[in-house]
Amino acid sequence: MNQYVLPRPIASDELPPAAHHRPWRCFKPVALWLFAFVPFGLALFTAVRAPKMHVLLDYWHVLAKITDDNGDLLFGQVFTYHLDQPFVVPSLLFWADAAWFGGDNRILTALTVLLVAGIVALLYSMLPSSLSVTTKAVVAAGFSWLLFSSHAAELWLQGTNGISWVPAIFFCVLAIACAHRGLSWAAGVAAALGCLSFGAALPIWFVLALIAWLRKDFRLRVMIPGTIGILVVVAWFLTKPSGSHSLATSAFDPDGRLSVLAAALGGLWSADAALVAVIAGGITIAALAYFVRETSPRVAGWIAVATYAVLLGGMVAMGRTTDQVPGGNVGLISRYVVIGALATCALLALVAINRPQWPLRQLLIATVTVALVTHAIGGTKAERVRHDYGPLNLAAVALRVDAPTVLDALHIQRAAAPAARSLGAFPFNSTFTLGCGGPELGSQLSSAVPLPHDTERANAQGETGTSLAGDTILSGWATIDGTRADCILIVDQNDVVIGGGLVGLPSSAAKTKASAPEGMAWQAVAPPGAAIGGVVAVKAGRLYKLQASVS
Repeated sequence: MNQYVLPRPIASDELPPAAHHRPWRCFKPVALWLFAFVPFGLALFTAVRAPKMHVLLDYWHVLAKITDDNGDLLFGQVFTYHLDQPFVVPSLLFWADAAWFGGDNRILTALTVLLVAGIVALLYSMLPSSLSVTTKAVVAAGFSWLLFSSHAAELWLQGTNGISWVPAIFFCVLAIACAHRGLSWAAGVAAALGCLSFGAALPIWFVLALIAWLRKDFRLRVMIPGTIGILVVVAWFLTKPSGSHSLATSAFDPDGRLSVLAAALGGLWSADAALVAVIAGGITIAALAYFVRETSPRVAGWIAVATYAVLLGGMVAMGRTTDQVPGGNVGLISRYVVIGALATCALLALVAINRPQWPLRQLLIATVTVALVTHAIGGTKAERVRHDYGPLNLAAVALRVDAPTVLDALHIQRAAAPAARSLGAFPFNSTFTLGCGGPELGSQLSSAVPLPHDTERANAQGETGTSLAGDTILSGWATIDGTRADCILIVDQNDVVIGGGLVGLPSSAAKTKASAPEGMAWQAVAPPGAAIGGVVAVKAGRLYKLQASVS
């Protein structure tokens, strides 16, 4: 008798290999894109948590130059040089931030992060369609980790640095991406916008000529950008102000300049050891030369990115060579890591395109390793940037109490204060606070409890380390219940708040006879000629008057 027999289910170990790996193949690109998002998220998190205060000289110098005391834009001044460089786009962004967004540093830091994200997207758009979806995702993750490196922390912490430097690079990468597709007019417009942003864009015209040559375009497409590049460089050289600027030197010093070039290209691999960065930069150049042996149109854009990075490193070496920086090499400055990141991105893309026979697993392992190792190395540099920028936020109080000596010490252009006040830019708006959750400038305080500063055990301790005088940087330390104070207030003889400052600074900022507990130091400022009655630490609404350790 015939019986119908149900088919036996196929065991999982009998499935063909493709069936085993199909779900993972679908998941891999998603996982890689999530991995690529991590450094962007970290940079954006840093940007939105950055201080409101613009603490760098460039912002206040430019704002004072391009505005009158009423805050009106002096359009002609926008087209003048800053640091011997064209600065049109950053100047307009500085003014827009002050006029439309309350002079909030975080607006520009967030914009910087978005521009770098745009660079990552433009690089990704240049990858050929011949690469698999997973390979593209691996390379894109590498781009993201390299460009959003922790080395570049100053770009996410102070918008002045980011907007001075990144727009020019964004427009240059946009120009390269357009030229890579043969969009010559769009590339020219992007290059022009880059040249209006900063001197970092000056070499882009020669890079566009290189792309046209590699693509075997008409000779005119090679000659036009090359000729424009010559005219732009000559015009800049003839019109730039005479004299040197910050970190510039006129010394011949070919060895030092070559060292800066190599360090800029290898900056991802060292936080403060110039020798390591120089060696890494040399290896990067050698690797690029090896993988650029094929010069077909499909890699024209990547050769251009590598060339632009080398030219940019050369400009830094020619214009800003000095040993008066951490690590003794300008190439290690935080913002210049973008140069090494672009060169390494070009190398990664060239490896993926020119070596398709290499196993994807090896490319993935190498990319993830480089991403995580370089990011970890940059943590030291990021911490140093935070350490250096933290005390500069005292400028917000110094501007509010109009302390010119302190502003000079902090390198803040006092001449910009009237324009900032007219525009309602921070710290001249309602968002300014001394951080006490109540008392502000002009508040009347009740009596404060004196804090001991001897060696006896106490729940609350603190002292001042400088003489109490107006228009000076006052300092000291305070710890209450083992934690730092909420804020520091300067009061007059009637306990009216006339000044304030910062808390949670490194112990070296205290300037007291005895060593201050780490992270418990403070700095403050009061108006010129003020009769200071004391310094008050505030913790959870309680007031503590600090004793002086100086005679």
